[in-house]
Amino acid sequence: MPDKQERFKTLLKQNGLKVTTQRIDILEALEDRPDKHLTAEEIYECVRVKNPDIGLATVYRTIQLLAELNLIDKLNLGDGFVRYEIGSKGCEDTAHHHHHLICLNCGNVYTFQGDLLETLEHRIQEAMEFEVVDHEVKMFGYCRNCRIEMQEKRNKN
Repeated sequence: MPDKQERFKTLLKQNGLKVTTQRIDILEALEDRPDKHLTAEEIYECVRVKNPDIGLATVYRTIQLLAELNLIDKLNLGDGFVRYEIGSKGCEDTAHHHHHLICLNCGNVYTFQGDLLETLEHRIQEAMEFEVVDHEVKMFGYCRNCRIEMQEKRNKN
């Protein structure tokens, strides 16, 4: 835990920000839940457990600031909510190789690790002289559980 806090303190300082408990708590809440893709309200609920005096407005202001600095990423996963996750600057494990699989039936979001687009990016750079520095992939479909459920319904009919 102290190593994580020190890393976040260093990140905040490197980005010209004052180190505050609220900022550290928000970064920790997101890093501790890498597959959750939390809304601002969910972040607030997580942080309140540790810091009961924090206000929702503080959480909103802080996530806006952290998102502007790419310490956290803002996501639109097609469910009508703005969601957040630790950004590529905030965690070594999430970056260019991080994609989302969204189930159209249950709405669950799954994280997929792997950069399968390197060849395409290389071809784009050669053909268009355009350097791709990041990309976002969202794939929509049906998770294993929903596919099984749908198959069982079809078999009953």
